[in-house]
Amino acid sequence: MRRAGRVVAEILEKTRAAIRPGVTTSELDEVARQVIAARGARSNFLNYHGFPATICTSPNEMIVHGIPGDYVLEEGDIISVDCGAIIEGYHGDAAYTAPVGRVSPVAEKLMEVTRRSLFAGIDQLQPDNRLHEVGRAVQQVAEGAGFSVVRNYVGHGIGTAMHEQPSVPNYWPGSPGPKLKVGNVFAVEPMVNVGSPETIELADGWSVVTKDGSLSAHFEHTIAVTEDGPEIFTLADV
Repeated sequence: MRRAGRVVAEILEKTRAAIRPGVTTSELDEVARQVIAARGARSNFLNYHGFPATICTSPNEMIVHGIPGDYVLEEGDIISVDCGAIIEGYHGDAAYTAPVGRVSPVAEKLMEVTRRSLFAGIDQLQPDNRLHEVGRAVQQVAEGAGFSVVRNYVGHGIGTAMHEQPSVPNYWPGSPGPKLKVGNVFAVEPMVNVGSPETIELADGWSVVTKDGSLSAHFEHTIAVTEDGPEIFTLADV
């Protein structure tokens, strides 16, 4: 999983470096495809329940699961990139949201707060802590900044499948959840909206947008619980 995580981290870095006005989301997908091919990995997104691309690209009010295509990035956009890789049957999964050129102050704040909420959640992945403390920490950071946390889509266990039980809510669900054990691995992925947390799935059957049209950001890492605390497998400078 560390090896898969390193491939994912490289995808994060190289797609982010390619983001600028005039680039299409399909071009970002091609960057990711080339990294996966060069590293001898496989994509865990391509053909997953029929998903047609290597990464998800979700601009502005799109929360998750955007399909790369002809969308041209424009100055002032924000774009969420979600990606994964498989090495010898083990998965990595991570995401970030980046600015396209200069963006509004609220967009900058949204990205900073969402990233900070992710790391607040990661800090809770300590042996013998309870899993739902992750969501409590995420929620406190995001809502403390005046934003909302998406409820309909959550993090997950990860290992020999991309999505494994248990789910990892990005909010306090009302119970402490299972006790964390050394060797557990999770994908923690807060999705934070400027406005309402409500979502709509578009007609393509994949893309999910905010119901009120407000901006959304998404950050994710794959993390193991170790005796020394959380170890992030997909860490890159994002």
